[in-house]
Amino acid sequence: MRTIAVLNQKGGVGKTTTAVNTAAALAGAGQKVVVIDLDPQAHLTIHLGVEPQEIEASAYEVLTQSADFGASLMLVRPNLWLLAANINLVGAETELVSVVGREIILREAMQASQDQFDLCLIDCAPSLGLLSLNALAASQEVLIPLQPHFLALQGFGKLLQTVDLVNKRINPRLKVTGVLLCMYDTRASLPNEVRADIERFLTSARGTNSAWAGAEILPTFIRRNIKLAEAPSYGQTIFEYDPTCNGAEDYRKVANFLLGIDAAPPQAPVAASPIEIRQVNLPVPQCYTPVPIWTEPPAGPTESVQAQPPSDIPTETPQM
Repeated sequence: MRTIAVLNQKGGVGKTTTAVNTAAALAGAGQKVVVIDLDPQAHLTIHLGVEPQEIEASAYEVLTQSADFGASLMLVRPNLWLLAANINLVGAETELVSVVGREIILREAMQASQDQFDLCLIDCAPSLGLLSLNALAASQEVLIPLQPHFLALQGFGKLLQTVDLVNKRINPRLKVTGVLLCMYDTRASLPNEVRADIERFLTSARGTNSAWAGAEILPTFIRRNIKLAEAPSYGQTIFEYDPTCNGAEDYRKVANFLLGIDAAPPQAPVAASPIEIRQVNLPVPQCYTPVPIWTEPPAGPTESVQAQPPSDIPTETPQM
């Protein structure tokens, strides 16, 4: 199972949106996908239409009570399973502080399910605490969503150093796959300048032994799109809420990048045989209506609303 941690210690940069919609696009392409919510706010869980307080087994039980990982998963969409979160996860770091091997609890819990799924995406909390450390120890790759403005860049170097430290001390397989620019405004000059700065920084690491030596900026970016902000309130992915909007198109391209598929007309999803999950605690949410992810847009005009760019964007180029 290919495991990718979606990580950035800054909040509001698009981690949960990226984890949910990339996973949905991968599942729509026929991949068996698990998403793990390691954020006590449980935004990924809510985004998929699941009520956090109604779940019986969550990431908290897996980390602190040795609950079985496979039995704690819920099938929430075709080919898409969820390890949910709730507010109890707040206490996990305190409860695990004296536990030997606390950094690799999640990795050990996932071992028995490695052959059952194709990909796993972990939505990390906006911090670099023990929960995020467990995600990094269990992953082979890190995907960093980043908003292209000055404040979002402030902790970028620290984040890379943390990944490099985990690579050297806990998980030598861990590498930074790439940086995904979110909320990208093509009409402003600052995003292009920030992108160029990041490219220069990543290029300078080529040939070194750092964990980000092979990282790159994804060839696609996530445009500002109000539909991406509206979808969670309906408990839907962007492909269910508005499959023809810019956000849906952009996340299809992210999925293609992870699958190594060049930009091309999408193919029909491959039917995947179901696998047995020993416990499914909740039915598929009532708001869920299956929508083909990879179909062509319907004929006729469709409305796609984009948010206006902020008026106070700084004009100076941030230094890496």
